[in-house]
Amino acid sequence: MPILNVKVSAEKTPELTGQIAELLLDLTTRILKKKREVTAIAIDYVSHDSWVVGGHLLSEQKKNSFYFDIKITDETNTKDEKAQYIREAFAGFERILGNLHEESYIYVQDVRAASYGYGGYTQEYRYQHSS
Repeated sequence: MPILNVKVSAEKTPELTGQIAELLLDLTTRILKKKREVTAIAIDYVSHDSWVVGGHLLSEQKKNSFYFDIKITDETNTKDEKAQYIREAFAGFERILGNLHEESYIYVQDVRAASYGYGGYTQEYRYQHSS
C-alpha cells in the first residue's frame, strides 16, 4: 500500500505518465514486494524554468531532473532492498528522461505501522488481524 509522490521536469503527456507509472510499479512490486493493486502514484510535472539546482534553472543547465518519495511500512524492507530500489529507479528515470541531473532524489520513507494506512485501517491493524 505504498504511495509515491513524484515530481518530473518534463511536459505532461499520457505516454510519459504511463512510462513513469510502469517503471515505479515494476520496481515497487519486484524489489520492495509491495502489492501492485494497492500502490498509488501521483505525478506532478514541473517546468524546467521552475526547477532550480545549485542556484541555476534546469533550462539553463539543459538537464532533466526528478524527485519522488515513497512511503512504506517500517521494518518491511531491508537496507539492501531499498538501496537496489534507489539504484534501479535512478537508472530507469535516466532511460525515460535522458540527460538526467545527478541532483535527482529518491526518498524511501519508512513510516510506523500504527501511523499509516488506507481504507480506514492502519497497517498495524491489518497485521494484527491477518490470519
